[in-house]
Amino acid sequence: MGRPVVEPEVIRFGTFQVDLRAGELSRDGLNIRLQEQPFRALVLLLKSSGRVVTREELRDQIWPTDVFVDFDRGISSIINRLRDALGDSAANPRYVQTVGRKGYRWIAPVSPSVELGTAPLTDLTSKIPENHHSSKIVLLAAISSLLLLAVIALRWRVSSRGSAQVRSIAVLPFKNLSGNPDQEYLADGMTDELITDLAKLSSLRVISHTSVMQFKETLKSLPEIGRELNVDAVIEGSVQNSPRGLHVNAQLMQVRPEKHLWANSYDRSLGDAVVLQEELARDIASATNISVSPGQRAQHDRYVSPEAYQLYLKGRYFWNKRTAAGLGKSLEYFQQAINDDPDYALAYAGLADSYTMLAAGEYAVQPSSEAVPKAKAAVTRALQLDNNVAEAHATLGFLDWSFDWDWQGAETEYKQAIELNPSYSTAHQWFAIYLVEIGRFDEAVAEIRKAEALDPLSLIISTDVGWILYNARRYDEAIRQLAKPLELDPRFASAHWTLGLAYDALLMTQQAIAEFKKAVYLSGGSPVCLAALAHAYATAGKRNEALQILNELESRPKGNYVLPDGPAYVYAALGDHDRALKWLEQAYSQHTDVMPLLKVEPRLDPLRSDPRFLELLQHINFP
Repeated sequence: MGRPVVEPEVIRFGTFQVDLRAGELSRDGLNIRLQEQPFRALVLLLKSSGRVVTREELRDQIWPTDVFVDFDRGISSIINRLRDALGDSAANPRYVQTVGRKGYRWIAPVSPSVELGTAPLTDLTSKIPENHHSSKIVLLAAISSLLLLAVIALRWRVSSRGSAQVRSIAVLPFKNLSGNPDQEYLADGMTDELITDLAKLSSLRVISHTSVMQFKETLKSLPEIGRELNVDAVIEGSVQNSPRGLHVNAQLMQVRPEKHLWANSYDRSLGDAVVLQEELARDIASATNISVSPGQRAQHDRYVSPEAYQLYLKGRYFWNKRTAAGLGKSLEYFQQAINDDPDYALAYAGLADSYTMLAAGEYAVQPSSEAVPKAKAAVTRALQLDNNVAEAHATLGFLDWSFDWDWQGAETEYKQAIELNPSYSTAHQWFAIYLVEIGRFDEAVAEIRKAEALDPLSLIISTDVGWILYNARRYDEAIRQLAKPLELDPRFASAHWTLGLAYDALLMTQQAIAEFKKAVYLSGGSPVCLAALAHAYATAGKRNEALQILNELESRPKGNYVLPDGPAYVYAALGDHDRALKWLEQAYSQHTDVMPLLKVEPRLDPLRSDPRFLELLQHINFP
């Protein structure tokens, strides 16, 4: 005798039909899109028809036991989405009734009428009259098959999550499906914010913005991307902003072997975009079976206006360009976001980042006396509004160390930033620079390697690895390291400048001059690069060429800011200690971010025995 044919698991109510095996809800033969979590809630309610399903039961059905989320808000959101799909309402329920302080009850008739998920098999079969013995056997077989299939499906879902072993992930640039190039900032912003939210999970290594943006509109395959970024999985997505609201699609793909792990769609108003990003991050964490501890829960409980949110994303879009023009634009957009929403912490953090960069190192176009007080005011306000913004703690650490020389305060802020967001590569990068400048070389190299692992295609982080090796006086290693960013982009001025420093320190002056000339050309005549070229000329004995560049730097109009350290290095190489120390004293009086370099910068070696230099070192209060 052949095996009985088992029909698909189906539960019907009204004009709706739920296919349990396919995980689909339909009405009059047309599929209704329902996300996984509301679908699970629907199945539990249907199988418990007529009785109260507690919020705790729903929690256990929807989330794994080792995942921590805001259950109360999450369950309410899931029930609301389920009601939307069914055309139901809490005020006049036809299907899902709210039972105050307890849970929810399914109140519509269900076919089959038995409570499939709750009653024992003996109870179910005992309800059938004895003179219908054959019907009883068929029903028993059907129910047994139904429960077996449900168990198999559940086990498959859990095992497939566990087998993914996702410990590192990259969020590829979301696609802009709005049909309007002016909306590109929104897709990039959603990418960046999702990276930020996922990076809060300490057990997950998340690749940073700079590296993933290089795969925008890429034709490379997932295995190729996975190899370049060294990740287990990638997230692909799209954003469409229309008058009807925000529509986001996302999917999670395992890289090796290539395998689809999870997908979902979200429809929200633009004002709910922040909450949407956090929900998306939690869904991905759940799909990869990663625990979300209470300390890693989302912090953005307040409403952000759509206008302020869009302005913030535009600010970050231009800040990430890391050019003088981009930083100027970012300032405008962050300030507009604050004007629209004066309590928006992230907008203040962005404003602080912009002002900080305008006074720092190779980006410096403003004296620290102008930019730093504005950066401090902005970062202080950001932390008053939300003390859990990792970017703000990292920026405060940069300000404490570079301009205030508060070493202990800076280290505390960096560690706080990394605790809040372990995958924030900029925090690791800046902390590494801090460590090398106080002489903790091995720790500095280890920390910058962490930043490099989080952002493997970042030109500036890869270059800073070389710069840290240079300051640790590991010149040959620095030269080998700097081949990497120059292979990625031969026109990256900062890498040529840093490579020139290593050659100059090894007295390979011909190679150093060649690299500095490239850096000057590619940077558009940066004073930092010009001063380095003059130093190489001085080291090579070409005094006239060095003095010619010095004259150009010293005679620049007042509006063209020149960091005082550049001329100091050149005069030190020329043997003119008086003028070198005069420029360093000017840097000290301006509280520039050059002063923390006094302890380690090789170009200052000629001054180290001078009592005036030793006195300057004491003023910086090195630990």
